[in-house]
Amino acid sequence: MQHLEQTLIPEHSLDRDCTTLSRHVLQQFSSFTAEAQDISAIMNRIALAAKLVSRRLSRAGLMAGALGFTGETNVQGESVKKMDIYANEVFISVFKQSGLVCRLASEEMEKPYYIPENCPIGRYTLLYDPIDGSSNVDINLNVGSIFSLRQQQGEDLDEQAKDLLQPGDEQIAAGYVLYGPSTVLVYSLGKGVHSFILDPSLGEFILAEENIQIPAHGPVYSVNEGNYWQWDESIREYIRYVHRHEGYTARYSGALVGDIHRILLQGGVFLYPGTKSKPNGKIRLIYESAPLAMLIEQAGGKASTGTQRLLDVVPDKLHARTPLVIGSKEDVELVESFIHDWTRRQSEAQPLKIS
Repeated sequence: MQHLEQTLIPEHSLDRDCTTLSRHVLQQFSSFTAEAQDISAIMNRIALAAKLVSRRLSRAGLMAGALGFTGETNVQGESVKKMDIYANEVFISVFKQSGLVCRLASEEMEKPYYIPENCPIGRYTLLYDPIDGSSNVDINLNVGSIFSLRQQQGEDLDEQAKDLLQPGDEQIAAGYVLYGPSTVLVYSLGKGVHSFILDPSLGEFILAEENIQIPAHGPVYSVNEGNYWQWDESIREYIRYVHRHEGYTARYSGALVGDIHRILLQGGVFLYPGTKSKPNGKIRLIYESAPLAMLIEQAGGKASTGTQRLLDVVPDKLHARTPLVIGSKEDVELVESFIHDWTRRQSEAQPLKIS
């Protein structure tokens, strides 16, 4: 058996140059500036949070009190999982002593969490979804974390974080962590999209792929078709279109990060449109949609509300939601064409008003 393992996995083989996340982040800057050092240190802290969450998830089924609901609801009115709370506290804990981040804003918290001792020096705000797809945790399916970094503006004395109510183009960095068969971290500083895989034996995220480019068109459409009768007719028309044409395949995991990661690598489109009961959809703009939109655009794809470029959307509150159509450029534009045509037909069908 030992001989077989040595035959299959050469002892001294290396498939890549072992570029670590911290080294790669510094390479994104032209010089070793204070900003470069700060961003690198922040990314290292995000990586540490990812390692802690990954370790907890790998052991959750063996630990008492790690799974299930807390019995509480968050600011979104959703039932809170124990893993949501754990992951949220992990991010707070790893940044408390960083001296870099003044505020943390999470979809699990009604208001931002301030770290006053960091604020005189650290003028950054980290926005994040600690556990995306937490409904998958108890059944051992993939989940993820989403993050975004912004520069703090003003003193924010009223603690309303109004400076965060800006379009997604104001993001300095964005990324996600996918907890699956391996733990994968994907990030962008506005200079391409890069992926890293956690090597547990080293405790390091190692570069897997640089400058990822999403295919212009892909076979995957990812949407919760259980909401079919809650959608506008334009979205139903698009779904009927892909049902009638060969070359499309439905893939929907219930975890946004997992679905987006598939589309980033294989091409296609993810949709979470508005419904009759939730016209703005379910996805949070500054914690989920905007970070993912930055990544997809950096990879050559497109992100939209269906009618507007997503990174142009200005939120009216911290927990604002927005419809989401994201993925390969041609596939997103096809969905947009159905929405545009339906809107035009509706407008033409309206009776003229005589004043």
